[in-house]
Amino acid sequence: MEYIFTLKYQLADHDSDLDTLVERLGAAGCDDALVGIGQPGRLALEFAREAVDADEAVLSAMSDVKSVVPSARLIEASPDLVGLTDVADIVGVSRQAMRKLMLAHRATFPVPVHEGSASIWHLAEVLDWLKARGSYQIDAGVLEVAKVTLAVNIAKEAIRHPLRGSSSVELLTA
Repeated sequence: MEYIFTLKYQLADHDSDLDTLVERLGAAGCDDALVGIGQPGRLALEFAREAVDADEAVLSAMSDVKSVVPSARLIEASPDLVGLTDVADIVGVSRQAMRKLMLAHRATFPVPVHEGSASIWHLAEVLDWLKARGSYQIDAGVLEVAKVTLAVNIAKEAIRHPLRGSSSVELLTA
């Protein structure tokens, strides 16, 4: 199956020859990615990778990138963090319909990661919720990738910001 996802990286200063970098990525197996190099010091790769499952697709892509650019630091794997408009586009409804659904089901709708004028959610949680309702067509590949990218992003943040006294935090956030 083909899985579509994006990996965004921060590059070290010595990885500034982008033409060479793109060639090396292609030779290392990233020829299934569209390379974005618009922002200095950043690299975005949108993959359309064939694999047995989403885990294999995302993890093999990450491994391929690390083999070429060992100093690259993962910023984000997506799709993961989304707004209501993003979810609506993925599900094929209007943003207004998605907002009405969220407001009508406040008690059960997934809790946002950030709440404010522009709230964001983990896509996997919203798609799982919609799938459980049974009235929406959810692309299994998109849901599978969203679950993997969520796990990758959580693992990345856990490494960057290890918790001390996590049992106390778990009690307070449950």
